[in-house]
Amino acid sequence: MEEFHKVRRLPPYVFEQVNRLKASARAAGADIVDLGMGNPDLPTNKFIVDKLVETVQRPDTHGYSSSKGIPGLRRAQAAYYARRFGVKLNPDTQVVATLGSKEGFANMAQAITAPGDVVLCPNPSYPIHAFGFLMVGGVIRSIPVEPNEEFFRALERAVAHSIPKPIAMILCYPSNPTATVVELEFYKDVVAFAKKHGIFVLSDLAYSEIYFDGKPTPSILQVPGAMDIAVEFTSMSKTFSMAGWRMGFAVGNERLISALTRVKSYLDYGAFTPIQVAATAALNDPDLDQHIDEVRQTYKRRRDVMVESFGRAGWDVPPPAASMFAWVPVPEKFRHLGSLEFSKLLIEKADVAVAPGIGFGEHGDDYVRIALVENEHRIRQAARNIKRFLGTADDTLHNVISLNSHR
Repeated sequence: MEEFHKVRRLPPYVFEQVNRLKASARAAGADIVDLGMGNPDLPTNKFIVDKLVETVQRPDTHGYSSSKGIPGLRRAQAAYYARRFGVKLNPDTQVVATLGSKEGFANMAQAITAPGDVVLCPNPSYPIHAFGFLMVGGVIRSIPVEPNEEFFRALERAVAHSIPKPIAMILCYPSNPTATVVELEFYKDVVAFAKKHGIFVLSDLAYSEIYFDGKPTPSILQVPGAMDIAVEFTSMSKTFSMAGWRMGFAVGNERLISALTRVKSYLDYGAFTPIQVAATAALNDPDLDQHIDEVRQTYKRRRDVMVESFGRAGWDVPPPAASMFAWVPVPEKFRHLGSLEFSKLLIEKADVAVAPGIGFGEHGDDYVRIALVENEHRIRQAARNIKRFLGTADDTLHNVISLNSHR
């Protein structure tokens, strides 16, 4: 039976192949150290959970909520931006609550994209950045991730050779998956380029608070004039360990926020009100900086343990400056396999799961993404398993051929 039109536009979800193999290994009794999905294992702070429990006891919170977000939540997000970035937002016109940043991106794509519209997207990048636009008939043109001169040369080529002219570009710093970070000066150049060519900028800032060098990551909205062309997406999933709560935000340009709000009003009634109340309490917490720093330090310790232990195991991990991921080259002797087959091999031979780089775009196929979502003991266990695997790989590499059966 022929696939539906929108489904045909989507490539196979490569992560599902890894997930099936992982589930099969666990069913057979394997103890898989899962460093694949960026699913935080840290608990949500107790006072946030307590606020949820308190609010859910009130029957008046059980009805439909507002898809735009309750007023107190939007004010709390605006206040957070003022404290953290020095950016002033109107909570009524420049802030909308989303069901996580992923939903926000997908519905923004639906709100602003006509069939055939061209959107500039980093490659590699988080899948929804590209697929959200592909599903609504947009066309993706890849741009580099690294914030260097080639990045701007690629932008110039895209504007010169794309028909029609690009309507928007997507940025994600700290990057998922590469953990690349940028300076505010980079954003200044991006804003100048976007305003010159009439291009909107959609910035994914989901990892803004997870940085390790003591230098806070900037927001594009800190650039004078950015509000004219930019919207930024943030999430409470990582910073507050609230991934399953599905709470995020889009903030910035009033025209774009209005379009997103209108589309959302037809599609959802917003997050459950007690979740929004608890999220408001989290953002207004007087000890917010301390709580965020505790999360940041946990990921930093895990990063340091991974870099050290994997390095001793024979697999060098470039230390990420931010995010909860390491972007790691596939070892040379396995690179001919590609990242998907290597990721399958790690599950079969080392009981370790990682995310294949090909899932983030074709330019990611020489890498895997390793998430800092297990404690230090488990990360060291993964390193021991990998060391054992690498030490015997020359004798067992012929078994790689059998991995084709998993495709």
